[in-house]
Amino acid sequence: MMCTAKKCGVRFQPPAIILIYENEIKGKSRQRIMPVRNFSKFSDCTRAAEQLKNNPRHKSYLEQVSLKQLKKLFTFLRGYLWGQSLAETMAQIQRETTIDPEEDLNKLDDKELAKRKSIMDELFEKNQKKKDDPNFVYDIVVEFPQDEQLQSCGWDTESADEF
Repeated sequence: MMCTAKKCGVRFQPPAIILIYENEIKGKSRQRIMPVRNFSKFSDCTRAAEQLKNNPRHKSYLEQVSLKQLKKLFTFLRGYLWGQSLAETMAQIQRETTIDPEEDLNKLDDKELAKRKSIMDELFEKNQKKKDDPNFVYDIVVEFPQDEQLQSCGWDTESADEF
């Protein structure tokens, strides 16, 4: 079945993931409700998202929906089950998906460090200029302004005389 995902959301009562998609053959917009079973406030959102995406009944519909987006929807559902408001859950997701430049990464354990590195890699890939981009310039030469005179160091001048 050929379908194009348009919107994906979560319903809290009863818990379900809702997908609005367009059937490419008929050109009609349709809605698919995928009930979420055996999910509690202690469940792992990543694992639940993987299970839903790999479910044979929903696999063809969820091909275009990223695992990251499904995980985020399950995080909203888990926050609701914990009794958090939507704003609190959004703030928690924001904290988990951004990097604090003042944070000392040397003090993190391996799992948290790997999570931060994956966020950095994702941000790098998003901001990277590639050859196919319309604003791509091959050789950029930048002159940096110097506010004050450069100071010379004593070791720098002495070593130049020796050679």
